Amino acid sequence: MHFDIFTLFPAMFQGPFTESILKRAQEQNLLSIALHNIRDATTDKHHVVDDYPYGGGVGMVMKPDPVFTAIEAVHQGGPIIYLTPQGRLFNQQIARELAQEERITLLCGHYEGIDERICQHLVTDEISLGDYVLTGGELAAMVLVDAVGRLVPGVLSEGSADDESHSNNLLEYPQYTRPPMFRDWSIPDVLLSGHHANIERWRRKEAIRRTRRRRPDLYAKLDLTSKQDRKIVLELDAEEHWD
Repeated sequence: MHFDIFTLFPAMFQGPFTESILKRAQEQNLLSIALHNIRDATTDKHHVVDDYPYGGGVGMVMKPDPVFTAIEAVHQGGPIIYLTPQGRLFNQQIARELAQEERITLLCGHYEGIDERICQHLVTDEISLGDYVLTGGELAAMVLVDAVGRLVPGVLSEGSADDESHSNNLLEYPQYTRPPMFRDWSIPDVLLSGHHANIERWRRKEAIRRTRRRRPDLYAKLDLTSKQDRKIVLELDAEEHWD
């Protein structure tokens, strides 16, 4: 998979993309990331990329000319995504969908945003990380590349992402490691039992419990019609009744 990222501040990406999993994925040629400075597409000596908004108002707006010129010079297919608070809310399902693409172009806005003609005639999708505002699209682009890139086959060990939070609308079950006793706090006995079926049932139950308590919106979407899940729900109902 290849990412083209268009930004006014390419240096912001050096740390996140040169460490850990994303670094290894690039070294193994599973991912490639190209950073493009939008200022390089300007033609004036001061490399101006913004101007005052028509109609007045506070702040500056990114001009269409350099953005169109920069992206059209390198775009070879795939979605062109503008990171903006006005976009559709990013989630794991969107990450999985984007992981099927061969190429993704990301546009990082800044200042008060971008000229609307860029959205209407160049951008193919708009994505938001959440209902809040950042100073620019760079941090959002980093998050998107990380969330999508780790789903590309080979980047993670096989099966590593299967039981993570937000897979199948479930939050992940609790995880423990050595030592089994820490400051008088022990891990659940079932995890030391070696009984794999019991461990898997415990994990399923705790994932359902955690989702039910922390994210009732996700819990409402779960399909809990199997015999085991129905029994787990009854157990949780009883446990909460006695809490």
